[in-house]
Amino acid sequence: MKKSPPQHALRTRFARDIVCEFLPPARKSRRVIIICPGMPGYPSGRGGVLAALAARGYWVFVPRYRGSWESGGKFLARSPHEDVLEVIAGLPRGFVDLYSGKKHRIEKPELYLIGGSFGGPAVLLAARDKRVKKAVAISAVADWRRQEGTTESIPFMARSVPRAFGEAYRADPSAWKKLANGKFYNPSAAARSLPGEKLLLFHARDDEVVPFAPAKKLAEEIGAEFIAFKKGGHGGASLAAKPKYWRRIERFFKAH
Repeated sequence: MKKSPPQHALRTRFARDIVCEFLPPARKSRRVIIICPGMPGYPSGRGGVLAALAARGYWVFVPRYRGSWESGGKFLARSPHEDVLEVIAGLPRGFVDLYSGKKHRIEKPELYLIGGSFGGPAVLLAARDKRVKKAVAISAVADWRRQEGTTESIPFMARSVPRAFGEAYRADPSAWKKLANGKFYNPSAAARSLPGEKLLLFHARDDEVVPFAPAKKLAEEIGAEFIAFKKGGHGGASLAAKPKYWRRIERFFKAH
């Protein structure tokens, strides 16, 4: 009888600060997907994508970025892709289910990353690590300098996030300026080091939150696979569980 994953997400911590929801796979596996969500947003509601991907035979992890929600630290004090690398490092060392106290360890994990919107740069930058096999970015920010004129420009986010989310995102005011200068947490600034052969990007032409053109330009520059949709607006990492996306993602994961 096929084992079913737990109905509710489990919790663990990596590098002490990083709280991470996770689900084990429905069957024994060393395949791992780390999901990097957008920002701002509410952590609830991601259980669906966790369960869907766990049912397909993956360990699935959704970290809270340092300085956001339950995780410790200051938001954007360090590049969020470094949080992903901390999770990757912790998988073979072992991690504890904080509810039951049970310890898990994934030997030689086969690592895949999926990020959406704000989480797109996290997976694009973390994909440079040789331990990562493939990474997928949905509606990803390709260049923070091109956010001007969108519905979520950096000045808008700097004003609205503290007001609307309070302590959920604990960032110094200077953190937003780091994004605006285009050198910090910015895939376009690191284009020469990005492994295009390991990357798949999805983007809709009518996305008003994160512009289409910079993502297409980046994909062309680095030789990444790029799938454009005429319509669809702005999406996030949770779209990965939908058949329209998953069929293409799974094919990409399996390709050599």
